[in-house]
Amino acid sequence: MGVKNLWDILESCKKILPLHHLQNKRVCIDLSCWIVQLHNVCKSHSCIKDKVYLSALFHRLKALIALNCSLIFVTDGSIPAIKMSTYRRRLGSENEATRDEMNLQKVSSLPRNMGSEFSCMIKEAKVLGMALGIPCLDGLEEAEAQCALLDAESLCDGCFSTDSDIFLFGARTVYRDICLGEGGYVVCYEMVDIERKLGFGRNSLITLALLLGSDYSQGVHGFGRETACQIVKSVGDDSVLQRIASEGLAFAKKMRGPKKQSQALKCNTNQENDLVHNVNIASEKNQQWDNQFLQVIDAYLKPKCHSADSEAVHRVLGQYPFQRFKLHEICAQFFCWTPEKTDEYILPKIAERDLRRFANLRATSSELGVQLPLCELPVICPISAIIKHRRMRGRDYYEVTWEERDRLQTSIVPADLVESACPEKIVEFENRRALGKKKNHKPRSKKAGNSTAVSEIDQKLQNLLLDAEPGRNDICNAIVYYPQGCTSNVLPEVIDLSGSTQPEVIDLLQSNKPEVIDLLSPSPVKAGKRQEVIERQIDVICLSDSETDTSSLENEDEERGLSLFIANKKEDLPGFRD
Repeated sequence: MGVKNLWDILESCKKILPLHHLQNKRVCIDLSCWIVQLHNVCKSHSCIKDKVYLSALFHRLKALIALNCSLIFVTDGSIPAIKMSTYRRRLGSENEATRDEMNLQKVSSLPRNMGSEFSCMIKEAKVLGMALGIPCLDGLEEAEAQCALLDAESLCDGCFSTDSDIFLFGARTVYRDICLGEGGYVVCYEMVDIERKLGFGRNSLITLALLLGSDYSQGVHGFGRETACQIVKSVGDDSVLQRIASEGLAFAKKMRGPKKQSQALKCNTNQENDLVHNVNIASEKNQQWDNQFLQVIDAYLKPKCHSADSEAVHRVLGQYPFQRFKLHEICAQFFCWTPEKTDEYILPKIAERDLRRFANLRATSSELGVQLPLCELPVICPISAIIKHRRMRGRDYYEVTWEERDRLQTSIVPADLVESACPEKIVEFENRRALGKKKNHKPRSKKAGNSTAVSEIDQKLQNLLLDAEPGRNDICNAIVYYPQGCTSNVLPEVIDLSGSTQPEVIDLLQSNKPEVIDLLSPSPVKAGKRQEVIERQIDVICLSDSETDTSSLENEDEERGLSLFIANKKEDLPGFRD
């Protein structure tokens, strides 16, 4: 739970950060909060039996492992004495809870029931974490207090917890929630933003817990969220706890209740006597509450935790190996997975984590001024070669092969990671791809041959027409008409323009849109024209004599030679064959 309404008060300081924000960070995890969060997704008996919460924890952990995020599980120890009343109230024992509140000095911390269903779920999560190389720190009392101490001592970069009182224990960076999948993110709160935007430091947050209520106190009746925030801001973070220690909560009531004081002055004498009697009773009760509040303040400022230089803390700060075969046994027991399925889930993530560590090594070497080629590095590059470039969900990836990986041949990794770890592999891949494209390029010999044959025909036509000067007028007076829809079996018609049927020819031209071919100035046949000739299937061009002019024998021989030349060449061209 934490502090009542504190997450709502801190809403303006919430930040949504992309999941890769956790890359290369060390993060503490309040394991109880995660198990409760995952268990609340589905509380049915079948989900508990099938270990759905544990499977969800596995997928959450492997996503963070791929980012080279060093994780530390932190679990709860004994229940603090000051929390006993809240604990019994949650169990429904109101009478015992009230007695504990009035006798905090006589109540000691209570060991947790390690045989409960929830404790068994915590044990399973710890076993799974150890197989993945995630150590666990068993707290003395509150897990969030232990996480906050590690964060305050800069032994980690942040804490995962849903208990808002983690700020009261001294945490600086808190991740409240995490979302995986496409566009994954984390919900982050930082104490720097809380101090800058709201003006609340650690002392102010502890005072809000006293007024609004928390796991350690029920709060003060009549104080809402806005009133409590106004009072704490008016006093200031530096002196608010000193005011409580010297005056108790009287200063807060004085600042809140000028109207009640004015109403009390209007009461008669009997009412004043009753009021004095009630005030005396209330003052005795307030004295008890003030003593309790001092204990609450002390519990937040001085929680029972492993110190930063303790052996337990040093033990969890080291790196632990990934136990592949142990993970096979656990996944087979909890999820009924085969070893192949387990490897399919976890091995690509482990390989990606190792690649990030290799990238960090090269970045550190560059910062120190050591620029070594890939082949001279003391550590072997995890990537053997790049196979293919991929584009997925708007991001660039590479499919790569790995060096010395059991049962892992290929996987897909982000392109920016490969570029930072081993840009030489990208250069090799681009060179291979460019060489492959060059080898696959083949010239189009058929089209080149057709173009050469057409050029020869055009040159021959030009030579023949230049030699046939006397018959130029005859050729110019003739047009070739192609009936609409003609096929290769229909010969074109030759129309004489020098005769008396010229108007009929004009009508024919307008209706069928013929083409006039000027053979005196032929142009090179282009691809489009050649295709048009192929479609019309011109077999023979016949130039007949006009009625008024007789061609010479020399011109007839040249025309006959031209027809034979075209007939021979059409057999050589694939497009002219029937």
